[in-house]
Amino acid sequence: MRKAVINAVLFPALAVVLALAIFYCVRRRRRRRGRGDRSVLPSHGGGARADRFQSAGGSGGYVAAGEEALVRFPGGESLTVAAILEAPGEVVAKSAHSTLYRAGLSAGEAVALLRFVRPACAAGADEAASAARVLGATRHPNLVPIRALYIGPRGEKLLVHPFYAAGSLRRFLQEGINDSQRWEIICKLSIGIVKGLDHLHTASQKPIIHGNLKTNNIMLDADFQPRISDFGLYLLLNPAAAQEMLETSAMQGYKAPELIKMRDVTRESDIYSLGVIMLEMLAQKEVINDKPPNARDIHLPASFKDLVLERKISEAFSSELIKQSKNSGKEENLNAYFELATACCNPSPSLRPDTKKILKRLEDIAR
Repeated sequence: MRKAVINAVLFPALAVVLALAIFYCVRRRRRRRGRGDRSVLPSHGGGARADRFQSAGGSGGYVAAGEEALVRFPGGESLTVAAILEAPGEVVAKSAHSTLYRAGLSAGEAVALLRFVRPACAAGADEAASAARVLGATRHPNLVPIRALYIGPRGEKLLVHPFYAAGSLRRFLQEGINDSQRWEIICKLSIGIVKGLDHLHTASQKPIIHGNLKTNNIMLDADFQPRISDFGLYLLLNPAAAQEMLETSAMQGYKAPELIKMRDVTRESDIYSLGVIMLEMLAQKEVINDKPPNARDIHLPASFKDLVLERKISEAFSSELIKQSKNSGKEENLNAYFELATACCNPSPSLRPDTKKILKRLEDIAR
């Protein structure tokens, strides 16, 4: 009788304890992952190991194969491996070589983490650290600053940079916001983008080539100040992955025609991409390139090619811009902007204007 009573009490109690333990584990796991599409970035060894990690320092030190390192830059001095790898991250975008996360650090700041999902796509640790030193030291109001680079023991890379709530220029144009069709906003965006690109091309002894300039890689501040992101990203990829990134850019319509035969991006190929972006802002039309590239062709996206070849200037502008230009007497400015954009897209690289000339012309047009 006593045994029956004990069993009747003990087993339900154990069942309750087990259920509570399972509930606690599930709840803890969900809390760490966050809500919706969120997930915890791989920690590659956990917090204890990360807390013992010794940083490679602000200048970026030597990194041996199979080791991990955190190279910090201005604005990222307080970052740790544990804070980065254990931060719940929400996937923002994916590509063949990387995944972009929006992650919240323990300090409460939202940052964007660019993680190379396949170590096979990443450059070697030494090469990556060397490139990161150059890119991390690059600072300008129209560039997205890099705050840290994490190099994992299996070759994975994590770039840490600020998160901009206003989103990308592509999103700004696609959402059809009225501000995107205001002439003064188009001029402000264009001048800011060119200033950032000019800094990359001319501020240091060796120019930094963006290599993948497009509206999706231009972030916006709350006051419409553009900031170029992902500059020099190809330097952190192996040659095959870098070439694949260029091919993706070509399908999106931003690849210069000479890159059909040449593999290395140049300042001139960046200028071509800039011209396509300017046309995209002007026409308020999404870039479309549904035809195979032809080295003898002008190689503009199909959505813009006829506008340039046949000089259909009136069809190049959004109806709202045409209305604004007529009301404000700035029709000549609008036409001059179109001429400058098409000059940037010249099939001959040597005939494209450089950033200094483009900036001066844009400032005159904006007056």
